[in-house]
Amino acid sequence: MQTILTDFYTLETQEKTESGSFIANIKLNQAHDIFNGHFPGNPVTPGVCMMQIVKELTEEFTGRKLFLKSASNVKFMAIINPFETPDLKIQLDINEGENEVKVKNLTSFGETIALKMSVNYTKI
Repeated sequence: MQTILTDFYTLETQEKTESGSFIANIKLNQAHDIFNGHFPGNPVTPGVCMMQIVKELTEEFTGRKLFLKSASNVKFMAIINPFETPDLKIQLDINEGENEVKVKNLTSFGETIALKMSVNYTKI
């Protein structure tokens, strides 16, 4: 699958758990231009980029091209500084229907939960 976040992150490992969840371990690219402007001298990973990573990983795991239909319970719970915490664990609970894909996401670094959200995608 093609990503729009070119060189923003690297998928280090991926696995499907016995319970059916997908676990992805990614590493953020500290040198990416996004961090020069968000914010100068105090880089923070933009929330919209985290939402895009979840979409791209869901597309990777399902083999389907997706369009964001809705998002609920989006909670950014910790700042993700790419220099302090570039390694993220992204858990995706994916439920695929005929025309849509529902995902519950939990993103963390170490023991800290950084993002929780539920999203619905339309298959395209």
